[in-house]
Formats: sequence, structure tokens, C-alpha cells
Amino acid sequence: MASTKKKSEEKVEVSTSPIIEEKKAAKKSKTKKEVEEKVIDSTKTKKKTKADEIKTDEVAAVAPVEEEVLAVKKEPVEKLNWGILYIYSSYNNTHLHVTDITGSETITKVTGGMVTKSDRLKASPNVAMAAAKQVSEACHNKGVNALYVKLRAVGGHNGPMTPGPGSQAAIRMLTRYGIKLGRIEDVTPVPHDKCRPKGGKRGRRV
Repeated sequence: MASTKKKSEEKVEVSTSPIIEEKKAAKKSKTKKEVEEKVIDSTKTKKKTKADEIKTDEVAAVAPVEEEVLAVKKEPVEKLNWGILYIYSSYNNTHLHVTDITGSETITKVTGGMVTKSDRLKASPNVAMAAAKQVSEACHNKGVNALYVKLRAVGGHNGPMTPGPGSQAAIRMLTRYGIKLGRIEDVTPVPHDKCRPKGGKRGRRV
């Protein structure tokens, strides 16, 4: 009996030796590392698939937008045929004179007196609007769809430097009838030296 007890004690001692424990611990650590690597690989593959799905969705969403942009670019741009509109606006009348871009050929000319019969209405905004309508129709018939505007008041050493009431109405009416306007320039004559103003030494008697 004593010999069997000694053998069992020896076996216990052998089984609990530090070398065997190290080997077991190394095996366990290897298995843990392998499991962790497998988990990481699976998560990476999942992330890649999700990213690929997002990329494919983005490409699918961007593709129709690019097609729309190309479709917009293919639309023909309207060609502008330019002319020059000379507006002479006083407190008695409104003149609208359209020429070509060189200023040498007259396309149309309309005044307030050609639209109304009463002298007191020649400078009114309503008459200027009617004149602008006739001007726009003549421009469309001649193929002119854009105008540079040269606006003039009476000016000089005796006349007013501000245009009459029909100028603004005429410009607004032209834009309503599809005429595109470029630069609007004030060409009212300004005296560099003055003549003797009318009215006498003591001014105009009222």
C-alpha cells in the first residue's frame, strides 16, 4: 500500500510540473489568438461589404445627377442680337430711337406724339409704355432681342438735367416684352462753360 501511495504522489507531482503548465498555457493563448483573429477578419469583411454597399449607393445616386447636368449643358444658349436704344425724355415728350450696334442704321423710331393725339399726354408714363410696346414689336420683327440704352434729358445750360417721367416707364415696359437690356448710360449734355442764362439780370419774373 505504501508503494502505491508513493506512485500516486509522484504522478501528482509530475502532472503539476511547471513545464506542463507552460505548455498548456501556450496552447490556450494560441487558441485565444486564433479566435480573436477570426473575429477581426469577420468584422473586417463585414465593414468592407458595408463600405462597398455605401459606395455603390453613392454611385447610383450621383449617376442621374451627372446625366441631368449633361442634359442642362446640352440646351442651346439664346443668341443675343444687340442694338442701341436712344431715349430722349423731356417734360413735353418722349422719343425712343433704336439703331443697330454701329448706330448707322435706324431700326425703328417712336415718339409720344405718334401714340397720342393730345399734347398734354405726350410725356406721360402711359404714352411712353405704349411707345415702348411698338418699339419691342419692331425689334422682334427685325431680330433684335437685346439693347444698350443711352438715356438723355434736355440738359445744356438752360434745360433740366433730370429725364422726364416717361423714361423709366419705357425701360420697364421693354423688359416686360422680352427685350434684354445691357448697360444703361446717361448721355445728358453737360456744359463745360455756360452761356448767359435766360431770364435777365434779376431772374425770371413770376
